[in-house]
Amino acid sequence: MHSVERIGRYRLERRLGTGAFGTVWLAQDDELEAPVAVKVLADNWSHRLDVRERFLAEARMLRRAGSDRVVQVYDIGELPDGRPYFVMEYADGGTLDDLLTGGPLPVSEALRLTALAARGAAALHEAGIVHRDIKPSNVLLRSSPGGSPRVLLADLGLAKSLAQASGLTLAAGSAGYRPPEQAQPGMGIDTRADVYSLGAVGYHLITGAVPGEPGYVVRPDRLRPDLDPDVQRALLRALEPDRERRWPEALAFAEELERLASPVRRPRPRRRTVLTLVLAVAVLAATGTALALVDRHDGSSDSEDVQVTDTTGRVTAEVPRSWDRQLRDSGWDPKALGLPTGHEPGFSVADDLTDWPDLKTGVNGVFVGLSEHGDLPAAVAALTHTGCSYDGSRAYTGARWHGTVRTWSGCPGSQGSLTEAALSPASGTARPQVYVQIRRKSAAPSVERLLASVRIGD
Repeated sequence: MHSVERIGRYRLERRLGTGAFGTVWLAQDDELEAPVAVKVLADNWSHRLDVRERFLAEARMLRRAGSDRVVQVYDIGELPDGRPYFVMEYADGGTLDDLLTGGPLPVSEALRLTALAARGAAALHEAGIVHRDIKPSNVLLRSSPGGSPRVLLADLGLAKSLAQASGLTLAAGSAGYRPPEQAQPGMGIDTRADVYSLGAVGYHLITGAVPGEPGYVVRPDRLRPDLDPDVQRALLRALEPDRERRWPEALAFAEELERLASPVRRPRPRRRTVLTLVLAVAVLAATGTALALVDRHDGSSDSEDVQVTDTTGRVTAEVPRSWDRQLRDSGWDPKALGLPTGHEPGFSVADDLTDWPDLKTGVNGVFVGLSEHGDLPAAVAALTHTGCSYDGSRAYTGARWHGTVRTWSGCPGSQGSLTEAALSPASGTARPQVYVQIRRKSAAPSVERLLASVRIGD
């Protein structure tokens, strides 16, 4: 940059840093008597219209975020030579990278700072923006009167709108902090890419080391032997190479880190997107209904299907007779999925419902629950099962129902599969919706056969 003492009304004091496309200066706003940071497009890129547009897009996205957890933009302008600049709030406390010069941080402090960065990412996501380059040097600290420093996300030079992110074709991000989908051109990304980066930031703050490449991350307790196993699990879940197995959103990750950082551990909040237990028993047990042991002696074969109905008579499905051993049939609360709370008809039937909540056990059974309110497909699409391998989703179309079916396999210690479906009437009407969960030890019977048997009465 040419020798310049002022940019607009801002008096330059010293250079704060230089990146690939611009330089950031500490400046003084003499009219408001306040320090600011001024970012100027580098001279050698001034002729590139695409780079110029990317530079301006960063300012627009920072402004669009409109959050006190993200660096705020105050002004934008142009130098006499045509180069654009924008003026931001000045973070006087440095960066998380500066804190790491002294080695790993105390675990509670590392968790707190990472959680605040995750809340900043959540604010970006709420504004429809994915950062794509969260790392310690892009997480700033700003002093606040009488309190802890504010944590701010900065440098949206690689950020994209979520509408664009699904079609990204170029690799981006910083080694050690970028998820595999950002390292491979053409994979497309979503907000879970930032969750991975946040996990890498937390890992670095706690261990003092940058994580290895996705899938080759050294367990943090190898670098910090006294680490709480729950903290390790939270970090490694964020660093899952398979994004379906990560924390589903930055806010969920932030809340877990805050819980872990608390001197008195709060119970883990129930969230529809952080399921580690299968829902059927959990939600039905809450009704206080006793477990019914079914012992039929009508001469029929275990290979035949039998009809199972809830106590209201509205919800019906057919299951293999060998599954019809234990039954809970008094309904469920859709709040377990994040839907509006209430008591809806439903039942759970299995060969052993006592083992149902444990994904490490092999169980044959079905849960069917009616949902009259809320967005059931979105709730089911957000479900995760820690430790299980997500096999993907597919559309289901039958004579009575259509919807989405999602399947998991390889749950720890279990040889079976877990299937969840959100069904709506094939007629095209919006209600009623039905949530179905199926546990199977083997491939038989088919999921389609079970779903086709579901009926909802008036």
